[in-house]
Amino acid sequence: MNTFINNPSSRALTARRSVFCALAVCTAAFMLWLMHEALSPETPTTLYVALMVLLGFTLPWMVVGFWNAVIGLLLCQLSTEPTASVLPREMDITDTEPLTTSTAILLCIRNETPERIERNLETMLKGLAVPGIGEHFHLYVLSDTSDSRIAEQEQACFDSMQRRWNNRVGITYRCRTDNTGYKAGNIAEFCQRWGAQHDFALTLDVDSFMTSGAIVRLVRMMQASPRLGILQGLVVGLPSTSAFTRLFQYGMRLGMRSFTMGSAWWQADCGPYWGHNAVIRLAPFIEHCELPALTSRDGTTRHILSHDQVEAVLMRRAGFEVRVFPQEDESWEENPTTLTEYIGRDLRWCAGNLQYIHLLTLPGLKFMNRYQLALAIFMFLGSPAWIAMLILGTLALSLTPNAADFAKSAESLTLLIVALLMWYLPKIAGAVDVLLRKEERARFGGGWRFGLSLTLEMLFSILMTPITWLNHTIFIVGLVLGKKAGWTAQSRDDHTIALSDAVRQFWPHTLLGLVLSGLLLATHPAVLPYALIFFSGLLLSIPLAVLTSLPGLGRWMIANRLLSLPEEINPPEALLALDLKALNILQTVRPPHQP
Repeated sequence: MNTFINNPSSRALTARRSVFCALAVCTAAFMLWLMHEALSPETPTTLYVALMVLLGFTLPWMVVGFWNAVIGLLLCQLSTEPTASVLPREMDITDTEPLTTSTAILLCIRNETPERIERNLETMLKGLAVPGIGEHFHLYVLSDTSDSRIAEQEQACFDSMQRRWNNRVGITYRCRTDNTGYKAGNIAEFCQRWGAQHDFALTLDVDSFMTSGAIVRLVRMMQASPRLGILQGLVVGLPSTSAFTRLFQYGMRLGMRSFTMGSAWWQADCGPYWGHNAVIRLAPFIEHCELPALTSRDGTTRHILSHDQVEAVLMRRAGFEVRVFPQEDESWEENPTTLTEYIGRDLRWCAGNLQYIHLLTLPGLKFMNRYQLALAIFMFLGSPAWIAMLILGTLALSLTPNAADFAKSAESLTLLIVALLMWYLPKIAGAVDVLLRKEERARFGGGWRFGLSLTLEMLFSILMTPITWLNHTIFIVGLVLGKKAGWTAQSRDDHTIALSDAVRQFWPHTLLGLVLSGLLLATHPAVLPYALIFFSGLLLSIPLAVLTSLPGLGRWMIANRLLSLPEEINPPEALLALDLKALNILQTVRPPHQP
């Protein structure tokens, strides 16, 4: 365990936040100036104002991500103990300190076949069911399952688990008759029935997995910090056989490293809560974190979809700290297996985050918490701004006989390069951190293999970005027009996307890419190669969805150790016990020559 310095004083923390704010504001102003310089003086005023405003909508998420990554990279590279810069001294615990509290492990499920759940739980419980540990934990399987067949399977599965683990770790299974309030309502019902019996609750999703060591570490930190209300663990992706998952979570793994460290440096006690793989202090959670009701335009009451960040700001309003432990520590999740499943999850988050618009004026919130809610909104509002800029810019350019009458070539290229650098810097910073550390390069399979995997991931990210923007745009327009949003189950197993399904889902992306590319090809073909940085993802959305769902591609990646996470290069015992397909396939292929 790292040695932590004292929690920064209020004045020091204010200084950190002031520095970050100044950097973000100056960077945003610089980007707006670049846009101003890139646009020709001949640009119509209405178009000029529209493009400047649209760029402004994209900047909050991009600028904050950029500086989080820069600060996180500097901390990781210039400090021998980077975590010491972001956590207070009292969280410097040892692995021998006794447990003195009771923790409920909350697993919320809905219409999920129990085999995968049982597999993960069995491995976790084996580590917890030891003297001095097991008696301090109680597992609650909180089901909202509406399918009677699956509910029967759940009952049989968890009744059997109760018998197996009797007198070692307590297990309670409960199935609600409805899913009022979704996951937040599920946990609220637990709090009403059993919350008073426990000090803490560890929240897990169906796709979550944590080792007993990671769980106990978070609990010990909570014990040592009475003012700590929520402690979020850093979550990384589990090894997967899906080509899409491998591409997606490789970049996420790199981006989270520096982004989370940098944000923890200045957000400090106003940290994030992602709703799973985290420990919450139950007494203040029950007292202060009841979610407010939202009222629809027709007067009906709506439930908050993305409950986690709201609960975090309510906990902070009550005077308790919310922190993230920004260190990879045996805490995993399974990511979507196809582009279609990813979009479904992403749009659920989009719907939830946009609800925060109604919560910005909640009384008593700290300025930092209002900022966090606003940033979560702009995370998705920036997407229609990007799409609008692409469409307006392309139309304006195609209607201008001379491209220089719309934008200056050199300044436009500078703006493009700077925008791309800022957008992808969290991943770039994570990659730089790996490349500058010999031991980290080895964890990822060696320098050249890491470089090749990174190149594949960056190409994938460039294709994915405009697809994601258009998904958000179409979805937000639907919400404005009255479309309903809610939570639905997702397919967690590998499966192939049929070409017909891909065409049905991604024809708008392809059509927009064809129209915009055709306009430039017909009017200013010299500009098209630069525009394809954004248009290629739209044009290739259908084959990208199909190809990244093919099982053979994922197996080929595993066999050649491409996009392999450290857990594949050197699997920990806990993951070997899960009998993951990706690790099993890896054992059957001949190990490649090690760099």
